[in-house]
Amino acid sequence: MMTFDNLHVGLFAPLEDALTRVSPAIERAEIAHIVSVGNGVAQVAGFTDLRADELLAFSGGVMGIASNLSEDRAQVIVLGATMSLRPGDPVRRTGQVVYVPVGSALIGRVVDALGRPLDGGNPIDPEGFLPIEQPAPPIMHRAPVQVPLQTGIKAVDAAIPIGRGQRELILGDRQTGKTAIAVDAILNQRDTGVISIYCAIGQRASAVARVIQSLREGDAMDRTIVVVASGEDAPGLQFVAPYAATSMAEHFMAEGRDVLIVYDDLTRHARAYRELSLLLRRPPGREAYPGDIFYIHSRLLERATQLREEHGGGSLTALPVVETQAQNISAYIPTNLISITDGQVYLSPSLFEKGHLPAIDIGTSVSRVGGKVQLPAFRAVAGNLRLMYAQFEELETFARFGTQLDAETRRKLTRGVRVREVLKQREHDHIEVPEQIATLLAATEGLFDDLAPEAVAEAERTVREAMRSQAPGICARIVEGAKLDDEDRRALIELMRDALSAPDQKGADDGHA
Repeated sequence: MMTFDNLHVGLFAPLEDALTRVSPAIERAEIAHIVSVGNGVAQVAGFTDLRADELLAFSGGVMGIASNLSEDRAQVIVLGATMSLRPGDPVRRTGQVVYVPVGSALIGRVVDALGRPLDGGNPIDPEGFLPIEQPAPPIMHRAPVQVPLQTGIKAVDAAIPIGRGQRELILGDRQTGKTAIAVDAILNQRDTGVISIYCAIGQRASAVARVIQSLREGDAMDRTIVVVASGEDAPGLQFVAPYAATSMAEHFMAEGRDVLIVYDDLTRHARAYRELSLLLRRPPGREAYPGDIFYIHSRLLERATQLREEHGGGSLTALPVVETQAQNISAYIPTNLISITDGQVYLSPSLFEKGHLPAIDIGTSVSRVGGKVQLPAFRAVAGNLRLMYAQFEELETFARFGTQLDAETRRKLTRGVRVREVLKQREHDHIEVPEQIATLLAATEGLFDDLAPEAVAEAERTVREAMRSQAPGICARIVEGAKLDDEDRRALIELMRDALSAPDQKGADDGHA
């Protein structure tokens, strides 16, 4: 006969068994609430122990960075849209700074400033996480910049050489080809093993889409990371984007690999920081920029370097882009960046309007590393190119007055015009170093002097083809770093002279004339 106790045990046994398996976890969290929220910035109250630059979590997955701290309130830079946030909503501390995913899983992907995928692909499985703000490598960990980073652009590689670990500024007015040069530098790393990162800051979505399409058409996306904080994103995301991209690059540099990073562009980055600073009620300075506007860029660009072998031997090359207005390179932000970087490539609107593309002003551009990063053969051919070109431009300006010129001056003008034609180059037309050397040698030795200026492009193609097909041994020695001795120089000049005097080339020249 079933008793009451037996009935009780039978009925409640499953419940008691379930209760024994439950181990409630207590989550400890410090939560405050939103007092007010605006475009990009929120004020929160209720925290008793909050650290500067700490990451905070709002409702709906929106994150923020604690900025201005006072006794009863904190101002927070919101890393996302603020439309879903309302006064009174909870805010939770995370106890961390802003981290981004790093590793090979990011290569070939398009991500936002926090490393979240934007390309509709699978979730990213990172190798780890790094904070977006990291100290620059100490001076004793750095090695001299000596290895060239070839861009495939004759005017840059010959007159303004860039080395791995260098910081070379690209500046010019709007729509003068700044992004095209940076993208060409990425595309030219096809066989070099260099990993590239393109960081778009404040750009239109259509402009970023064109860059991504160019990278895909050039088969460069499989070795490139694209970090996007478009003009439609919150100013907080635009501000942290270059720091996040640099942390992604530093992971590969720590592994001993070479990385190229393009910041496009830091003018919009400075404007985003100015907007945030004004919203945070910080005192404005010159042109309403805050007093630490120089520091935000210097601490970013100082992270680019060439490491010593005992510290991995990797390198991080930075190509920051900055926009000028009315060719004013002495404006506030451009001069700040010129003083931080190791040289600049200046694109002139007047050259662009004349159809001289790329519109690089060789006289205003400079590389403070100089010929140290050029291959010896390149240095022997292009060593006096800048001086010769500057003298030609001076003579050309003087000749406009219509004065009578002696034969030597006319010869210099003729050769300078041909050299200028040689320095013209189509977008995405990347030229190997031996072919660049052959073309410049032909121009500086006067092999193009008898040609009409419009026939130089066809003659250059003939020279490049002759160099590629008939002098493979010299090409190999040049790439290996051998010097261009007198015998090789004479052989190249004779080879190019024969190629230019061939019947088919002569007929082409006569047709152009």
